[in-house]
Amino acid sequence: MSQPALPISQIAQLLDVPEDALRALMAEQRSVGDTTLVALTVAEAARRIGIGRTKLYEYVSSGEIASVKIGSLRRIPAEAVNDFMARRLSAADFGAAA
Repeated sequence: MSQPALPISQIAQLLDVPEDALRALMAEQRSVGDTTLVALTVAEAARRIGIGRTKLYEYVSSGEIASVKIGSLRRIPAEAVNDFMARRLSAADFGAAA
């Protein structure tokens, strides 16, 4: 039989950290998502990049970011997000934003 979970306040006390800081860290970890996914939904990929779904669909349509159809679903390979960002970082317009 499993032991009941400790309340957050007790965990914070045992770790000697403020309870609100521990709660914030836990909320942040929940929002990160599953980093082991091989393929992401458009919304997940857009969130990782920090752009909207519509903009990501533009990049998919133009071929700037790879995607695959699985049945009726559109998925973005996780490595395609990293490749896209690497290409954007090395683009000539990177230094022009100053």
